[in-house]
Amino acid sequence: MSLKVYDYRTDLRNLFITPEIRSRFMRLEAGAVASRHSHDLGHEVFVVLEGRAEFEIDGERAVLGPGQMCFARAGQLHQVRAVGDGSMTMYLSVTPHLEPTHTSWDEHGNKLPPRYGNSTSAERAARLELPDSLEALADSHVAAARTLAEVTAANAGAQEVAAAALKRAVAEGDRAEAKAAVDAMWNEMHHTYLSVQALEFVWNELAPRSME
Repeated sequence: MSLKVYDYRTDLRNLFITPEIRSRFMRLEAGAVASRHSHDLGHEVFVVLEGRAEFEIDGERAVLGPGQMCFARAGQLHQVRAVGDGSMTMYLSVTPHLEPTHTSWDEHGNKLPPRYGNSTSAERAARLELPDSLEALADSHVAAARTLAEVTAANAGAQEVAAAALKRAVAEGDRAEAKAAVDAMWNEMHHTYLSVQALEFVWNELAPRSME
């Protein structure tokens, strides 16, 4: 994969989208307000690049200028408004990026039903290749879920064995064996997380397609 360079003055769009992270540059004209929402799983980081913005996060407000950042944790209701006479440009990233990526609320504080695919609709519309059928995606999702269940069960057993080895090594003062045990635990965790990523990837394809 080639190295890509993006410029906030021209690339006002989603830049990189995976289940682990979505990142983008966004510009709001003076006085414009982005809709209030939260994220069920994702933490969101905001960095102001030009102009000034008022952020409201869980009822607290602060005005940020160029070079300043703030973040909203998963579940925190947040909103941003461009303040001053000019436009405001910022970088933002949400991690993880799992559907439904945005959670909306009504004026009474009630959580609205999930909506899927809003944040990546432009990217899906621009695809040149034909997407998999909904039926094929559903089958892939189930297969990925079954694989994850199998890998998770194997991981639990491996962690138990490695944890016992770690405790023995610590009791005996054997640093080399302790390191080997922790490495074994990490190898199993890594394998499990790759299976989680595979499930996340097909889920982010399936959920938006089911609403089209």
